[in-house]
Amino acid sequence: MVPTTIRDYPEWHLGRQNYALWYLEINDQKIVDYLDMLRVHFSEFLLEPNHRQYHVTLFICGFLNHETRTYFDDFIFSEFEQQREILRKEDFAPFHLKIGLVDSFSSALFVEIQDTGNILSLMRQKLGMVSNEIAALDYCPHITLGLYKTDYSSDLILQKISQLPVQYKQAEFDLKVEHLTFGYYQAQTLQGKLYSYQHLFLGDSCCN
Repeated sequence: MVPTTIRDYPEWHLGRQNYALWYLEINDQKIVDYLDMLRVHFSEFLLEPNHRQYHVTLFICGFLNHETRTYFDDFIFSEFEQQREILRKEDFAPFHLKIGLVDSFSSALFVEIQDTGNILSLMRQKLGMVSNEIAALDYCPHITLGLYKTDYSSDLILQKISQLPVQYKQAEFDLKVEHLTFGYYQAQTLQGKLYSYQHLFLGDSCCN
């Protein structure tokens, strides 16, 4: 596994502050409690502090810039407005996702999200009509539990997953999605909070 070092990453943010994305909020208390339990179970491996709320990333926009693009990963505010209008016109209805099993990337522990209706892929396609996503990997919908604090063997992580209580291995949760959120986190704060800027309510022309 690849550890994350607690430090500032100036070579990435280049002094820029707000890193923007579209995401799905996790507000169902039963799901939050389940994810909290998972974090406790794997706490010996996970980097602290972690103040980021549980969420499903939908589309990574880049560093929010209200006027002009200076770097390739800048995201102009007018692009957000265009994306919002495209999503409004599509008039997506509320939908459901399934919370899946615990799994691991090389740098982070996560919970799978099952999108059997491919609704997230369709939304991402629409968002991508305005700007290219800032992402290096193929999209895999998930909820991140935490980053690894040192270089663990994959066998060790898999063993810890296998030690989960049976009721949690077989847990099934349904995530109802009634709105999308556009927001950002502060690039200089590792695992810092997500700040919502605007909600786009599904099946509704209102945007608060």
